[in-house]
Amino acid sequence: MLKQDMLQLKMTATRVRMGIIEATHAAKSGHPGGSLSAADALTYLYFKEMQIDPENPQAPDRDRFVLSKGHAAPGLYSVLAERGFFPVEDLRTLRHLGSYLEGHPNMNTVPGVDMSTGSLGQGVSAACGMALAARTQKKDINVYTIMGDGEIEEGECWEAFMFASHYKLDNLCIMIDVNGLQIDGATSSIMNSEPLDQKMDAFGFNTIVCNGNSFNDLEQAFVLFDRSHGSGKPTCMLLHTTKGMGVSFMENAVAWHGKGPNDEEYQRAMAELQAAHDQLEKEYEQWLK
Repeated sequence: MLKQDMLQLKMTATRVRMGIIEATHAAKSGHPGGSLSAADALTYLYFKEMQIDPENPQAPDRDRFVLSKGHAAPGLYSVLAERGFFPVEDLRTLRHLGSYLEGHPNMNTVPGVDMSTGSLGQGVSAACGMALAARTQKKDINVYTIMGDGEIEEGECWEAFMFASHYKLDNLCIMIDVNGLQIDGATSSIMNSEPLDQKMDAFGFNTIVCNGNSFNDLEQAFVLFDRSHGSGKPTCMLLHTTKGMGVSFMENAVAWHGKGPNDEEYQRAMAELQAAHDQLEKEYEQWLK
Protein backbone atom coordinates (compact mmCIF):
# COMPACT_ATOMS: atom_id res chain seq x y z
CA MET A 1 0.00 0.00 0.00
CA LEU A 2 1.26 3.48 -0.87
CA LYS A 3 2.27 5.53 2.15
CA GLN A 4 -0.16 8.26 1.12
CA ASP A 5 -3.07 5.80 1.16
CA MET A 6 -1.91 4.30 4.45
CA LEU A 7 -1.76 7.68 6.19
CA GLN A 8 -5.16 8.69 4.84
CA LEU A 9 -6.73 5.46 6.09
CA LYS A 10 -5.10 5.86 9.51
CA MET A 11 -6.40 9.42 9.81
CA THR A 12 -9.86 8.31 8.78
CA ALA A 13 -9.84 5.44 11.27
CA THR A 14 -8.78 7.87 14.01
CA ARG A 15 -11.72 10.14 13.19
CA VAL A 16 -13.99 7.08 13.24
CA ARG A 17 -12.69 6.31 16.73
CA MET A 18 -13.34 9.89 17.79
CA GLY A 19 -16.91 9.50 16.55
CA ILE A 20 -17.31 6.35 18.64
CA ILE A 21 -16.17 8.18 21.77
CA GLU A 22 -18.34 11.20 20.92
CA ALA A 23 -21.43 9.02 20.47
CA THR A 24 -21.03 6.81 23.53
CA HIS A 25 -20.21 9.78 25.75
CA ALA A 26 -23.29 11.66 24.59
CA ALA A 27 -25.44 8.56 25.08
CA LYS A 28 -23.88 7.78 28.47
CA SER A 29 -24.04 4.16 27.30
CA GLY A 30 -23.14 1.93 24.38
CA HIS A 31 -20.32 -0.38 23.42
CA PRO A 32 -17.03 1.42 22.75
CA GLY A 33 -14.61 -1.50 23.23
CA GLY A 34 -15.71 -3.71 20.35
CA SER A 35 -16.45 -0.69 18.17
CA LEU A 36 -12.88 0.56 18.58
CA SER A 37 -11.36 -2.86 17.85
CA ALA A 38 -13.30 -3.09 14.57
CA ALA A 39 -12.71 0.53 13.49
CA ASP A 40 -9.82 -0.29 11.14
CA ALA A 41 -11.70 -3.09 9.37
CA LEU A 42 -14.78 -0.87 9.03
CA THR A 43 -12.65 1.96 7.66
CA TYR A 44 -11.01 -0.28 5.08
CA LEU A 45 -14.36 -1.71 4.00
CA TYR A 46 -16.10 1.62 3.52
CA PHE A 47 -13.19 3.61 2.11
CA LYS A 48 -11.32 1.02 0.01
CA GLU A 49 -13.13 -2.27 -0.47
CA MET A 50 -16.88 -1.94 -0.92
CA GLN A 51 -18.76 -0.70 -3.98
CA ILE A 52 -21.16 1.79 -2.38
CA ASP A 53 -22.52 5.28 -2.99
CA PRO A 54 -23.52 7.53 -0.07
CA GLU A 55 -25.65 9.55 -2.50
CA ASN A 56 -27.60 6.41 -3.42
CA PRO A 57 -27.54 4.13 -0.34
CA GLN A 58 -30.21 1.83 -1.80
CA ALA A 59 -28.46 1.23 -5.15
CA PRO A 60 -29.57 -2.30 -6.11
CA ASP A 61 -26.12 -3.47 -7.25
CA ARG A 62 -24.20 -2.16 -4.25
CA ASP A 63 -22.11 -4.42 -2.03
CA ARG A 64 -23.77 -5.29 1.27
CA PHE A 65 -22.49 -5.12 4.84
CA VAL A 66 -24.06 -6.69 7.91
CA LEU A 67 -22.82 -5.84 11.40
CA SER A 68 -23.60 -9.19 12.97
CA LYS A 69 -22.27 -7.99 16.33
CA GLY A 70 -24.92 -5.30 16.32
CA HIS A 71 -23.94 -3.87 19.70
CA ALA A 72 -20.90 -2.32 17.95
CA ALA A 73 -23.32 0.10 16.26
CA PRO A 74 -21.28 3.18 17.35
CA GLY A 75 -18.47 1.93 15.09
CA LEU A 76 -20.76 1.39 12.13
CA TYR A 77 -22.53 4.72 12.62
CA SER A 78 -19.23 6.55 12.90
CA VAL A 79 -17.82 5.12 9.67
CA LEU A 80 -21.11 5.74 7.83
CA ALA A 81 -21.08 9.36 8.98
CA GLU A 82 -17.43 9.77 8.01
CA ARG A 83 -18.22 8.30 4.58
CA GLY A 84 -21.02 10.82 4.08
CA PHE A 85 -24.20 8.83 4.60
CA PHE A 86 -25.41 11.29 7.26
CA PRO A 87 -23.96 14.23 9.26
CA VAL A 88 -21.16 13.47 11.71
CA GLU A 89 -22.88 15.81 14.18
CA ASP A 90 -25.77 13.35 14.46
CA LEU A 91 -23.52 10.86 16.27
CA ARG A 92 -24.16 12.88 19.42
CA THR A 93 -27.81 11.78 19.31
CA LEU A 94 -26.98 8.07 19.76
CA ARG A 95 -29.62 6.35 21.90
CA HIS A 96 -31.46 9.60 22.56
CA LEU A 97 -35.24 9.62 22.53
CA GLY A 98 -36.43 10.34 19.00
CA SER A 99 -33.02 9.78 17.38
CA TYR A 100 -32.75 7.57 14.30
CA LEU A 101 -29.44 6.27 15.69
CA GLU A 102 -30.69 3.53 17.97
CA GLY A 103 -28.55 1.33 20.19
CA HIS A 104 -28.43 -1.33 17.47
CA PRO A 105 -28.49 -0.79 13.68
CA ASN A 106 -31.92 -0.22 12.15
CA MET A 107 -32.12 -0.57 8.37
CA ASN A 108 -35.43 1.32 8.34
CA THR A 109 -34.02 4.53 9.81
CA VAL A 110 -30.27 4.73 9.18
CA PRO A 111 -28.96 5.46 5.66
CA GLY A 112 -26.36 2.87 4.68
CA VAL A 113 -27.48 0.14 7.08
CA ASP A 114 -28.31 -2.98 5.05
CA MET A 115 -29.66 -5.17 7.88
CA SER A 116 -31.10 -4.57 11.33
CA THR A 117 -29.07 -6.55 13.87
CA GLY A 118 -28.67 -7.02 17.59
CA SER A 119 -29.62 -10.62 18.34
CA LEU A 120 -26.23 -12.30 18.16
CA GLY A 121 -25.84 -14.97 15.50
CA GLN A 122 -28.64 -13.71 13.30
CA GLY A 123 -26.66 -11.17 11.29
CA VAL A 124 -24.34 -13.72 9.72
CA SER A 125 -27.38 -15.78 8.72
CA ALA A 126 -28.85 -12.75 6.95
CA ALA A 127 -25.52 -12.15 5.20
CA CYS A 128 -25.57 -15.73 3.91
CA GLY A 129 -29.04 -15.16 2.51
CA MET A 130 -27.95 -11.96 0.78
CA ALA A 131 -24.93 -13.69 -0.75
CA LEU A 132 -27.05 -16.57 -2.04
CA ALA A 133 -29.63 -14.14 -3.48
CA ALA A 134 -26.92 -12.18 -5.30
CA ARG A 135 -25.45 -15.32 -6.79
CA THR A 136 -28.86 -16.69 -7.78
CA GLN A 137 -29.59 -13.42 -9.59
CA LYS A 138 -26.11 -13.52 -11.17
CA LYS A 139 -25.26 -10.15 -9.62
CA ASP A 140 -21.65 -9.06 -9.07
CA ILE A 141 -22.29 -8.25 -5.42
CA ASN A 142 -20.06 -9.05 -2.46
CA VAL A 143 -21.50 -9.44 1.03
CA TYR A 144 -19.41 -8.66 4.10
CA THR A 145 -20.16 -9.24 7.76
CA ILE A 146 -18.30 -8.62 11.02
CA MET A 147 -18.91 -10.92 13.98
CA GLY A 148 -17.58 -10.98 17.51
CA ASP A 149 -15.49 -13.83 18.90
CA GLY A 150 -17.95 -13.99 21.80
CA GLU A 151 -20.84 -14.05 19.34
CA ILE A 152 -19.70 -17.31 17.76
CA GLU A 153 -20.68 -19.11 20.95
CA GLU A 154 -24.17 -18.96 19.42
CA GLY A 155 -25.02 -22.20 17.65
CA GLU A 156 -26.78 -20.35 14.84
CA CYS A 157 -23.40 -19.03 13.68
CA TRP A 158 -22.17 -22.53 12.92
CA GLU A 159 -25.38 -23.37 11.09
CA ALA A 160 -24.71 -20.29 8.94
CA PHE A 161 -21.11 -21.36 8.33
CA MET A 162 -22.34 -24.77 7.20
CA PHE A 163 -24.90 -23.09 4.92
CA ALA A 164 -22.27 -20.80 3.35
CA SER A 165 -19.98 -23.72 2.59
CA HIS A 166 -22.77 -25.96 1.27
CA TYR A 167 -23.99 -23.29 -1.17
CA LYS A 168 -20.43 -22.35 -2.19
CA LEU A 169 -20.89 -18.65 -1.38
CA ASP A 170 -17.54 -17.36 -2.62
CA ASN A 171 -18.99 -13.81 -2.71
CA LEU A 172 -19.31 -13.90 1.09
CA CYS A 173 -16.63 -12.53 3.43
CA ILE A 174 -17.12 -13.28 7.12
CA MET A 175 -14.83 -11.34 9.47
CA ILE A 176 -14.52 -12.48 13.08
CA ASP A 177 -13.20 -9.76 15.38
CA VAL A 178 -10.92 -11.85 17.58
CA ASN A 179 -10.23 -9.37 20.39
CA GLY A 180 -10.33 -12.03 23.09
CA LEU A 181 -12.89 -10.34 25.36
CA GLN A 182 -16.65 -10.45 25.76
CA ILE A 183 -19.05 -8.92 28.26
CA ASP A 184 -18.16 -11.31 31.12
CA GLY A 185 -14.42 -11.67 30.57
CA ALA A 186 -11.95 -13.53 28.37
CA THR A 187 -13.46 -15.69 25.62
CA SER A 188 -10.79 -18.30 26.32
CA SER A 189 -12.18 -18.90 29.81
CA ILE A 190 -15.90 -18.43 29.15
CA MET A 191 -16.18 -20.60 26.03
CA ASN A 192 -12.93 -21.27 24.25
CA SER A 193 -13.47 -21.41 20.48
CA GLU A 194 -9.88 -22.05 19.46
CA PRO A 195 -8.40 -23.27 17.18
CA LEU A 196 -10.63 -21.11 15.02
CA ASP A 197 -8.48 -21.41 11.90
CA GLN A 198 -8.73 -25.19 11.93
CA LYS A 199 -12.48 -25.08 12.60
CA MET A 200 -13.18 -22.68 9.75
CA ASP A 201 -10.96 -24.75 7.44
CA ALA A 202 -12.96 -27.82 8.42
CA PHE A 203 -16.19 -26.00 7.58
CA GLY A 204 -14.89 -25.44 4.06
CA PHE A 205 -13.80 -21.80 4.26
CA ASN A 206 -10.96 -19.91 2.65
CA THR A 207 -9.50 -18.96 6.04
CA ILE A 208 -7.23 -15.92 6.42
CA VAL A 209 -5.54 -15.00 9.71
CA CYS A 210 -4.38 -11.41 10.00
CA ASN A 211 -3.87 -8.39 12.24
CA GLY A 212 -7.21 -6.61 12.06
CA ASN A 213 -5.65 -3.36 13.26
CA SER A 214 -3.09 -3.27 10.42
CA PHE A 215 -4.09 -1.77 7.08
CA ASN A 216 -1.31 -3.64 5.30
CA ASP A 217 -2.66 -6.92 6.65
CA LEU A 218 -6.23 -5.97 5.80
CA GLU A 219 -5.26 -5.06 2.24
CA GLN A 220 -3.55 -8.42 1.74
CA ALA A 221 -6.53 -10.24 3.22
CA PHE A 222 -9.00 -8.57 0.88
CA VAL A 223 -6.77 -9.30 -2.11
CA LEU A 224 -6.99 -12.97 -1.15
CA PHE A 225 -10.77 -12.67 -0.83
CA ASP A 226 -11.02 -11.15 -4.30
CA ARG A 227 -8.85 -13.91 -5.71
CA SER A 228 -11.09 -16.56 -4.16
CA HIS A 229 -14.03 -15.65 -6.40
CA GLY A 230 -14.88 -18.68 -8.50
CA SER A 231 -13.38 -21.08 -5.98
CA GLY A 232 -16.74 -22.04 -4.49
CA LYS A 233 -15.34 -21.34 -1.01
CA PRO A 234 -16.62 -18.58 1.29
CA THR A 235 -13.95 -16.52 3.02
CA CYS A 236 -13.42 -16.15 6.76
CA MET A 237 -10.98 -13.54 8.03
CA LEU A 238 -9.84 -14.02 11.59
CA LEU A 239 -9.04 -10.43 12.56
CA HIS A 240 -6.80 -10.42 15.61
CA THR A 241 -7.45 -7.05 17.23
CA THR A 242 -7.14 -5.16 20.50
CA LYS A 243 -10.41 -4.36 22.24
CA GLY A 244 -10.60 -0.61 22.86
CA MET A 245 -7.84 0.01 20.29
CA GLY A 246 -6.66 3.61 20.10
CA VAL A 247 -7.63 4.71 23.62
CA SER A 248 -4.94 3.61 26.08
CA PHE A 249 -7.11 3.10 29.17
CA MET A 250 -9.74 1.19 27.20
CA GLU A 251 -7.35 -1.25 25.52
CA ASN A 252 -7.73 -4.89 26.63
CA ALA A 253 -10.11 -3.80 29.40
CA VAL A 254 -13.28 -5.87 29.59
CA ALA A 255 -15.04 -3.10 31.57
CA TRP A 256 -15.27 -1.09 28.34
CA HIS A 257 -17.34 -3.69 26.55
CA GLY A 258 -20.60 -1.94 27.34
CA LYS A 259 -20.42 1.47 29.02
CA GLY A 260 -19.97 5.04 27.88
CA PRO A 261 -17.14 7.29 29.07
CA ASN A 262 -17.86 9.96 31.67
CA ASP A 263 -16.79 13.57 31.13
CA GLU A 264 -13.23 13.08 32.41
CA GLU A 265 -12.74 9.85 30.46
CA TYR A 266 -14.18 11.51 27.36
CA GLN A 267 -11.64 14.33 27.61
CA ARG A 268 -8.75 11.89 28.06
CA ALA A 269 -9.83 9.70 25.16
CA MET A 270 -10.44 12.58 22.78
CA ALA A 271 -7.12 14.19 23.69
CA GLU A 272 -5.28 10.95 22.88
CA LEU A 273 -7.09 10.50 19.58
CA GLN A 274 -6.66 14.14 18.57
CA ALA A 275 -2.93 13.93 19.30
CA ALA A 276 -2.70 10.76 17.18
CA HIS A 277 -4.59 12.45 14.35
CA ASP A 278 -2.39 15.56 14.53
CA GLN A 279 0.73 13.40 14.29
CA LEU A 280 -0.61 11.50 11.28
CA GLU A 281 -1.62 14.77 9.63
CA LYS A 282 1.88 16.12 10.17
CA GLU A 283 3.41 12.99 8.62
CA TYR A 284 1.05 13.29 5.68
CA GLU A 285 1.95 16.93 5.08
CA GLN A 286 5.68 16.10 5.26
CA TRP A 287 5.15 13.26 2.79
CA LEU A 288 3.43 15.62 0.33
CA LYS A 289 6.46 17.92 0.41
